[in-house]
Amino acid sequence: MTTDSIVIIGGGHAGANLVALLRQEGFTGDVVLLGDESHQPYHRPPLSKKFMSSGVRQDLRPDDFYDEMKIDLRLDTVVTEIAPERREVITESGERIGYGSLVIATGSRPRALPLPGADADGALTLRTLDDARALQTAVERGGRLVIIGGGYIGLEVAAEVRKHGLPVTVLEREDRVLARVAGREFSEALTAHHRQLGTQILTGVDVTRILVGDVVGGGDHVGGGDRVSGVELADGQQIPCDAILIGIGAIPNDELAVACGIACDGGIIVDDDGRTSLPDVYAIGDVTRRPVGGDTMRFESIPSALEQAKHVAAQLCRSDKPGAEVPWFWSDQFDLKLKIAGLVHHGVTTVVRGDPGAGKFGIFHLDRANRVVAVETANAPALFMAGKRFIASGAEMDPARLGDADADIRSCAVSV
Repeated sequence: MTTDSIVIIGGGHAGANLVALLRQEGFTGDVVLLGDESHQPYHRPPLSKKFMSSGVRQDLRPDDFYDEMKIDLRLDTVVTEIAPERREVITESGERIGYGSLVIATGSRPRALPLPGADADGALTLRTLDDARALQTAVERGGRLVIIGGGYIGLEVAAEVRKHGLPVTVLEREDRVLARVAGREFSEALTAHHRQLGTQILTGVDVTRILVGDVVGGGDHVGGGDRVSGVELADGQQIPCDAILIGIGAIPNDELAVACGIACDGGIIVDDDGRTSLPDVYAIGDVTRRPVGGDTMRFESIPSALEQAKHVAAQLCRSDKPGAEVPWFWSDQFDLKLKIAGLVHHGVTTVVRGDPGAGKFGIFHLDRANRVVAVETANAPALFMAGKRFIASGAEMDPARLGDADADIRSCAVSV
């Protein structure tokens, strides 16, 4: 390895797109991409949106890409230590790999449910391709799925299960789904749409017990042996099922960074260019806490990971720094194409444009100065793009015109 070599730990969207950007920007040194899975880097969105179909496996690049670009892709490689004083990483097999610059893109993992039975057969999480295949098998085996956690992943899985005509129940401890990431109107619209299409959603409930091999639901023995058979709620209600998906959030895989002295606080702390607290060590993707809209936060989305990869590539290749992007992400649920931009929690008032009941609408979140700080849309790409522009410009809006579906969306800004 040469002193200008770059090693990336993590073969997800962040790491895999970074290696492509490095070559695109003209970097000619050694590039090593270390992935801990046996699969070459693949798209993550289909894992929750298409896990019941053969289209769940979608590689990010063609098979010959890494050889053609002279990327040293090493699969099934687990890094156990970063030794910054020697500029090397150490793998589980004991191999030492030197670097000139290091990029940590280790992502995150599902948060564990601290209840007995959470590791029983049929109690699943969803993060990898193998997880998606296990979920498909479990659902097809019996059909009745309980999802613990009403976040975007859980709702996407619920929609996919319902599209195949199978029963699914979503359990959320907050008073609404998406309580931490979406506005109330958006949550209510999605809940109504799901319920209309057969998803059972229970909010304000606590799971206190996972039933394993029990007789549940009036003598219907759905489990057996060491397999899950249902869940019990705090009020004593038991819900029978054949499989459980635990989707209560994710925690960053920052242990390597913590162990070698990199500043972390619920994720690796980075600046706008992905720099960590150690020289020549960067971090990108879900493992990071990054500056977003005046906050320092974890923003778990593929667009965020790609934006960070662009900034790190520019630093490593000494090319022009890309401009800041408005944070955004998307979700597909049934016939709804959902796109969200900005930070919902920065808003103090909302303006709804369109009809949530008809499945085509936009919800604009405004601050005290009537500036758009976030937009949530369903089947409304023009409103999404307008919302992103408004967020970027910081323009003061006319709320009345913004909520008038007959008014030209471009005329809603009154000043910049």
